[in-house]
Amino acid sequence: MNPDLKELFYRHLAQTSDAPIGLEIERAQGCWLYTRDGRRYLDLIAGIGVVALGHGNPDVSSAIEQQARRYLHVMVYGEYILEAQVRFAARLAGILPAPLSRVYFTNSGAEAVEGALKAARKFTGRAAFVAFEGAYHGDTMGALALAGNREFRAPFEPLPGPVVHLPYDDVGVLDSVDSSVAAVILEPVQAEAGVRIPGKDFIRAVRERCDRVGALLIFDEVLTGLGHTGRMFALEHFGVVPDIIVMAKTLGGGLPLGGFAARDEILSVLARKPALGHITTFGGHPLSCAAGLAALEVIAREGLPERAAATGEYLRRGIASLDAPEVAAVRGIGLLYGIEFHDPDFAHRFVAAALKRGVVINWTLNAQRVVRLAPPLVITRQEVDFGLEMMRLALHDAHS
Repeated sequence: MNPDLKELFYRHLAQTSDAPIGLEIERAQGCWLYTRDGRRYLDLIAGIGVVALGHGNPDVSSAIEQQARRYLHVMVYGEYILEAQVRFAARLAGILPAPLSRVYFTNSGAEAVEGALKAARKFTGRAAFVAFEGAYHGDTMGALALAGNREFRAPFEPLPGPVVHLPYDDVGVLDSVDSSVAAVILEPVQAEAGVRIPGKDFIRAVRERCDRVGALLIFDEVLTGLGHTGRMFALEHFGVVPDIIVMAKTLGGGLPLGGFAARDEILSVLARKPALGHITTFGGHPLSCAAGLAALEVIAREGLPERAAATGEYLRRGIASLDAPEVAAVRGIGLLYGIEFHDPDFAHRFVAAALKRGVVINWTLNAQRVVRLAPPLVITRQEVDFGLEMMRLALHDAHS
């Protein structure tokens, strides 16, 4: 890294950890990152689930350029009729299951979670929420209160509530969902908990319990939505439709964008008593919506969820062929995989060793022994082979 730029990075940018990865990105194309020192890195985490089409997709770049020439910000969200917003909302409504037909755009996934919680509380007139152990829903105060990792919540308590945390994928605990609960929020696949994939019986039991007590069901598909699990939305694997779905990451085509969708009667409560009961200045920015719409069209036209399922199976066989005694378990769905190691220290050394070999992977926040792979949906089998070979070498390096 350029010494002057590195010095400025550490001096003026607020840090999120004591050991940032520190790659100085010169450019990015497809599934590859190129750094100023002349190296290239295979991006097997897609910017943490954001760049489903890889970097520099021409359709997305063209949409951004065209929108930038028309206008950028012109008014706070929801007041003017902006073509990119309207067409994107209509397109999403067309692929979401009924009755999820109305979309509220935000800036991020955490903000979308906050909006979903507000809608649920106002619609039901109830106060409490239920979340699950291992959950990750963002880092704003309300979203953090839902987090399933006590270590992340503790420094910031007291947090908004009341929130009850239940064991994930356990039908036997659902009696705790009662008539005081405004909503149950869950990830249909818990990525930060180590790619935990629940049984269909659990997801369906949650739906049934919410219906029985009059609570809303919120699905957080910030990471899993738009193709990563081999379906357009992870909910399709379970045959369950939530009352509210939260989206972000891939949603913006590489630009900041979040959103939550529900039926009219739920979202309409945010528009009255009082009017402007939930507002955002930059949410649904026209540039982000133009990029998101272009990305969604590519995902649908090229059948990328189906491609993710096929490439994911190829990746699964490749991971199995590593035959590493350090690995305790492998879990995956579509192109979202978690490799669980026996030793968390080894998992962290493996991530560092893979980076030195030119492959970007990451460990998960709520499962320190698990390394996550979530490459762009467009990754080729040749690129998968390269990643697997470098990971094979990194397994050996991690012992050093």
